[in-house]
Amino acid sequence: MLNHDLIEATKTFVKETLKDAEGGHDWFHIQRVYNNSLLIAKGETVDQLVVALGALLHDIADSKFHNGDSTIGPKIAGAFLVKNNVDSVTINHVIKIIENISYSSNIGKTDVFKSNELDVVQDADRLDALGAIGIARTFNYGGFKNRTLYDPDIEPNLNLSKAKYKASKAPTINHFYEKLLLLKDTMNTKTGQRIAKKRHEYMVGFLDQFYDEWNGEK
Repeated sequence: MLNHDLIEATKTFVKETLKDAEGGHDWFHIQRVYNNSLLIAKGETVDQLVVALGALLHDIADSKFHNGDSTIGPKIAGAFLVKNNVDSVTINHVIKIIENISYSSNIGKTDVFKSNELDVVQDADRLDALGAIGIARTFNYGGFKNRTLYDPDIEPNLNLSKAKYKASKAPTINHFYEKLLLLKDTMNTKTGQRIAKKRHEYMVGFLDQFYDEWNGEK
C-alpha cells in the first residue's frame, strides 16, 4: 500500500532539490519516470511503495552533475527517508535501486543487484531516454555540455568501458548508437518491452530523416 503523505512529502522534496536541474534530469523527468513506473507496476508483482520511492528519488543527485560521485544520491535519499521514519528494509531497497538503475552503473558489472521493483523503475527510466522525449533530452544535454551535433568523421564507439562512457565528449548523434538504440533490448518487463519497441522505431525514423537533411537529400 502507498503511504500518500510520504509520497507527497517526497514529491515536494524532489521538486525543491531539483529546481535548478538541467532540463533532461529535472522534476519533470522524475514525474514521467514515476508515472511510467506506476503503469508498468500494474503488470508486475512488486512492493508499490518501494517502486514509488525508487522512481521519485532515483535521480536526486545524478553523478554526472556531481563530478562523477555516485554516492551522493543514495546518501541524500537515505537521509530523507530516515527523517521521514521509513523502515530500514524499504530504505535499503530504495538505495539499491538508486545505485543500480543507471545504464553506466551496469557496464562491465557482474554482481548486479536485481529485484522486481528495480526492473520496473529501470524500465520506466530507460523509456524516458527513448522516443520523442528521449531525442529532446539527448539534444538538451548535448547543448548543456556544448557538444557538436554530429561529426561524420567521429564514429560511435560501441565498446566503451564504464570510465570511457562517463568521460565521453563525442557528438550528440553518437549517443544514439552508444546507448539509446541499445536500450530496447535491455528492458525487463513485458510492458516496458512493448512501449520501448515503439519509441525505438520512432528514433530510427528520426535518424534516417536527420541524415537525409544533413546530406541535403530532403
